[in-house]
Amino acid sequence: MLGIVTALIISWIILHLFDKKSILSLGFLPLSRRMKQFGIGFMITAFLCLSVELIELLLKSSNLYFNKEYSFRLFTSMFFWDLKSVITEELIFRGAILLILIERIGIKAGLLISATAFGIFGNIFPMIVVLIGTGIMGYAWSLSFYKTKSILMPIGLHLGWNFTFNTIFSKGPLGAGFLISEGGRTLSDWFSLVGLWIVPVIVLLIIKYWIPTETNLSNNEDLKTSTSNS
Repeated sequence: MLGIVTALIISWIILHLFDKKSILSLGFLPLSRRMKQFGIGFMITAFLCLSVELIELLLKSSNLYFNKEYSFRLFTSMFFWDLKSVITEELIFRGAILLILIERIGIKAGLLISATAFGIFGNIFPMIVVLIGTGIMGYAWSLSFYKTKSILMPIGLHLGWNFTFNTIFSKGPLGAGFLISEGGRTLSDWFSLVGLWIVPVIVLLIIKYWIPTETNLSNNEDLKTSTSNS
């Protein structure tokens, strides 16, 4: 939680110093629309991650079973770990800095810088394959920030994948989650490209061609409406 608070404070300071804006310029309002965008983003990547994991299980002929030691307490602990890490990363890579980059150097350059930074720092080992995959995903999430004028959809996209991968299929650093797989044949390294490259490309295409672009005018009007209603 301290990381989120720190990232929010730093983001607010950066926005105020460079653009004289508040933290609300990251698109937290109107809340109903932003939560809908968050939900859409979450469902997109959760479905894609679920599909990849099920295909892998079928190809490997692995045994899948429920974790008998799984509990609601463990679920909440793992979920909030995913949520905190995602929000912190999104505030860093798709928050105030990305907003300022877009306004100062343009959309394409700003998105590319954000995607490259996420690709480099998103993995300890800067392998070219991983860099390309995380870079494409980072670009897709950055594009969703630009198109929706809100950080909520990138958070949803990021959390949908991490939650399904870590908490549901026990693939992350948190240990055994809801489902555990054992055994099966070893797949070719080429299959890893499905998750590393193909999924990011699918997400990018969905964001590019399916998610509508909000204008600053409409966003400002929504903010005024939300303020007046409150």
